[in-house]
Parts: sequence; C-alpha cells; structure tokens
Amino acid sequence: MLVEHQGKRPRVHPSAWIAPTAVISGEVTIGAECRVLAGAVVTADGGPVTIGQHGIVMETAVLRGSKRHPLRIGDHVLVGPRAYLSGCTVADCVFLATGATIFNGATVEARAQVRINGIVHLKTRLPEESVVPIGWIAVGDPAEILPPDRHDEIWSIQKELNFPREVFGLERRPGEQSMGSLMPELTRRYAKALARHRDDRVIEPESKDA
Repeated sequence: MLVEHQGKRPRVHPSAWIAPTAVISGEVTIGAECRVLAGAVVTADGGPVTIGQHGIVMETAVLRGSKRHPLRIGDHVLVGPRAYLSGCTVADCVFLATGATIFNGATVEARAQVRINGIVHLKTRLPEESVVPIGWIAVGDPAEILPPDRHDEIWSIQKELNFPREVFGLERRPGEQSMGSLMPELTRRYAKALARHRDDRVIEPESKDA
C-alpha cells in the first residue's frame, strides 16, 4: 500500500515489488529490483527514506526516516524480519538479520553484518566488514561491540550519546539515568508529530485497463 504523507508520495522503481500488506508512506524512494515483503513498514516521518537497488526488506521490518535523521540504505542490502531501522545510514552489501536494530544517527559501513537481535546504537559507526554477534550491542564511534551482560560498560558509552536529546530534543536532569521524568513531555511532543498522519491518503493503484 502506498500512502501520501504531507503531500509527498513514494517513488517506487517499476521493477521493484511491494507486497499488498506492506506500507510505504511519504518521501520514500525504492530502487530497481527491490522487494518489500508482507507487513513491512517504510515510513518517512518528516525526513526521507532511500533504498538502493536490489534491496530486500523482509516481513514486518520497520524502516523510519525523521526530520533530523533521514534513512539511507545502499545497494544489495537485506533487512531481516522484525528488524527496526530508524534514521540511520546503511552502506552497500550489508546483512541485517532477524530482529536487528539500528538507531538514529548510526552508520553501518559496507559488508558489515548485524546478526539475530543485534543492536547498533545511537550515533554509532560500525566499520566495514564488522560483525555484531547474536544479541550483542555495538556502541560508540568507532564502535565497541559488547555482549548484553556488560551493561555498565555499554551504558558508560551510551549515556554520553544522549538518546533523549538526540532523538526527542529533551534533556535529562543532572545525574539522571531514567527517562521516566521525560515521558510526559516526550509523549506529548511525539503524539503531536504523529498526528500529521491524520491527513494521509492511500494512493490507489493505476488500473491496468487505463
């Protein structure tokens, strides 16, 4: 399903194929020979999404661009089922396995792999041909790749990347680690931004008999 958002329509190469239950919304460009499978969502929420040639976006993956963080995917990239990509840059020939998560401002360089449930965190740069093992986390620039049981080391890097400020423009109180106090303002702001989808319009496919 193609959706016009804020007056901007997806541009899909004629050789690409979009499953009927996938949603492509707003300023999205999909290159030649791409495939977007059932239940996937590719949405430009204020910022563009670009997918190069021969890309595969598998079932129920979510790809999101924002005003501050466009989403750019190179050629010959596979995005696995249940993956989540938000405002990141993914170079050519990258493999993102089932459940991989790539956060805002991150860069995954050419031929890297993020295996099942791996994470590339906010503003992290994953070098060429790197591998994030199953369930591990890449964090920082250049990335340190750490297992999830080393939370204190991950957090010591992650807290300086300042997720609430980078993504939502909100500041934690000095010394605060929880986002709990930010949630009322965060949800108000985010709900206001998402309300722009109220005026979205489904683009009817052209009749083959036309």
